[in-house]
Amino acid sequence: MSTPDPASPDLAFEDAYRSLDELVGRLETVVVGQKPLIEKLIVALLAGGHVLVEGVPGLAKTRVVRELARALDLPFRRVQFTPDLLPADLTGTQIYRPSTGTFDVRPGPIVTSVLLADEINRAPAKVQSALLEAMQEGQVTVGDETILLPETFWVLATQNPIEHEGTYPLPEAQLDRFLLKILVGYPDRAAEIAMLDLPSVAGGPRPDAPPVGDAPLLHPADVIRLRRLTAAVRVADAIKEYVVDLVRATRDPEAFGLGLAPLIELGASPRGTISLVRVARARALLSRRDYVTPHDVKSLALDVLRHRVMVSYEADAEGLSVDDVLRKILDHVPVP
Repeated sequence: MSTPDPASPDLAFEDAYRSLDELVGRLETVVVGQKPLIEKLIVALLAGGHVLVEGVPGLAKTRVVRELARALDLPFRRVQFTPDLLPADLTGTQIYRPSTGTFDVRPGPIVTSVLLADEINRAPAKVQSALLEAMQEGQVTVGDETILLPETFWVLATQNPIEHEGTYPLPEAQLDRFLLKILVGYPDRAAEIAMLDLPSVAGGPRPDAPPVGDAPLLHPADVIRLRRLTAAVRVADAIKEYVVDLVRATRDPEAFGLGLAPLIELGASPRGTISLVRVARARALLSRRDYVTPHDVKSLALDVLRHRVMVSYEADAEGLSVDDVLRKILDHVPVP
């Protein structure tokens, strides 16, 4: 019998499956009742895309991001966005050194691997533009110096859907840079009861205290390896055509026999098409497969497209949300 090749793609996938199972299991022990959020964040991590998380306070959004960064051994920084935040508070600033007569750059909190932008819609446009450069180009500019960000740079932003006073709507160009927009709901009754047994609730360590004896499961090099493996997940031509049809149906619903044209103001861009394939590959890997199925596409289509499609005033008048319109498209476009 021949000895298996350690570099075999099959063994690489099997190793990835085990690592991802352990990662999900670790996070579920410290964040109860939010498995869908955990899985979608890992999908975005594998696909190498930024995430916008929307939900009311107290749903463990910050906690799950912090614990995920710990499990991956990635540097983590959290920035509370406020109306008086300045771009320099995020990117860094130049410090004058009288002894040398020169300016030194002091990098800001954005120079990290995992950046949690808490309540991102509370910061003004200048701060958003500074963040947009980092999200799109993987770099920040401070004065006349450009700082390259780590390959693992990842933005996870949160916003509160209830409070609108003192907030700034995110520009469409920035929204389109988020791979996913995840809506987080309340946990079920059983999960909420289980939360009461967590050490942090029972008077133990603070929720943000480092876990005792929990070594990282993966490291930055492993994250990069997993992303490359995700890109190798197979996508059949029929799946690609299905993705293109879904996205094109948001732009020209009449061509697909959908009477939704009066309800849609703006359809998804080609970036939405590319993003949908990327997350489908990542979900397949998380589901222990090296190929994409239509279910991988449909299960994440809302998260990929809801912030890329604008509904009209007529949809608002009929009480239809963007998710309602997208579900009609998902139900109508034939599945391969």
